[in-house]
Amino acid sequence: MENRKTSAYYENRAVQFGVVSTDWLAQAQSATVPRTPSPPPPSPPLPPSHNDADEPFSVIQEFDTWRKHPDLAEAVAAIRALAAVIRSSKATTMMQLEIQLKSASDSLKCWDTTSISLTAACDLFMRYVTRTSALEYEDFNSAKSRLLERADKFGEISFKAREIIAMLSQDFIFDGCTILVHGFSRVVLQILKLAAQNNKLFRVLCTEGRPDRTGLRFSNELAKLDVTVKLVIDSAVAYTMDEVDMVFVGADGVVESGGIINMMGTYQIAMVAKSMNKPVYVAAESYKFARFYPLDQKDLAPALRPVDFGVPVPSKVEVECSARDYTPPQYLTLLFTDLGVLTPSVVSDELIQLYL
Repeated sequence: MENRKTSAYYENRAVQFGVVSTDWLAQAQSATVPRTPSPPPPSPPLPPSHNDADEPFSVIQEFDTWRKHPDLAEAVAAIRALAAVIRSSKATTMMQLEIQLKSASDSLKCWDTTSISLTAACDLFMRYVTRTSALEYEDFNSAKSRLLERADKFGEISFKAREIIAMLSQDFIFDGCTILVHGFSRVVLQILKLAAQNNKLFRVLCTEGRPDRTGLRFSNELAKLDVTVKLVIDSAVAYTMDEVDMVFVGADGVVESGGIINMMGTYQIAMVAKSMNKPVYVAAESYKFARFYPLDQKDLAPALRPVDFGVPVPSKVEVECSARDYTPPQYLTLLFTDLGVLTPSVVSDELIQLYL
C-alpha cells in the first residue's frame, strides 16, 4: 500500500480525540454590536512567554501553546502566535520586523501545508497588520506599538467571529425544523447552542462522520444541551433528506469561486440537498477566506487522515485516505460569516476587499 504522510491537522486530532479543526476590521467590529443579552465569551488568557526563561522565541512553540486552548481554532492560534512575534521582537527597524513576521508566517504555513485556514489566516494577518500608517512613523517604537495594537485587535475579532456568526444565523432556524449536520464544526455547534439557549425547538440529524467519528462527538455535545439528535450513517443521507429542512456545515476554507473545502462527504450531501430543494448553509469565519480557485477535486493539496476499517486490508488494495472535498458554489445557499450573511457569488468581492 502506498505510504503517504498524514496531514498535521489530522495527526493532532487523532492525538486529542484518540481516533483514526470598506475595511474588514471595521466591518467585523460593527458586527459585534450585541444583538442578544448574552455576554461575549472572555478572551483566552495569554500563555506564558517563552522569553521569560531567556529561551529563544519560537513561533511554532508559541502556536503550539495557543492551540491547546480548547475553544481556539488553529488559525486563531496562528494569529495569536504572530502577534507574539511582534511583542517579543528585538528588531530595531520596520524592515527587520517585517522580515521576522514574514519568516514566522512562512514557518506556520509550513507546519501543515494542507491547511487552507492556517494559510489564509497567516496571509490576512500580514495584510492587515502591516497595512497601516505606522510604517510611516519616524519613531520605531511608536510604529511597533501600532502594529502590536492592530495585531491584538485582529486576534480579538477573529476569536469573537464564532459568536458573531451564531447571532447572524438565528433568524434562519425556526421552531420544529430538522437540521442535518456533517462533521464537527465548532461554529455550527455554537449556532445550535445559541438556538437552544433561545428556547427554539429543533431536531438535528448527525452523520456518523467516518472514520473520525465526528458525528458521534457532535451528537454527544448536542445531547448535553438537551437537543433532540439522531445519528445516521453516512450512506443514509439521501434516505433521510426528505426529513430535513436545512443543512448546516462548517468549512476548512472558503475559496474564490464561493465554494468551500470541507470534510469529505460535504460535496455529495450538498448535491443531494440541491436535488431535493433543501438549503445548504455554511458557517465559516472570514479568516478562512483563501485566495485559491480549485477547478475540481484533484486541485486540492491532499490532506490525509488515518483510516481503520477494523479488519485487515489486503496489501494489494489501495485505501482512499483523502480527508476533504470541494463543494462548488452552485450547491450552496448562503454563507454565514462575521462579515455578514453572504451569497456564494459575493465571496469573490469580499476576498478582494480582504486582500487589498
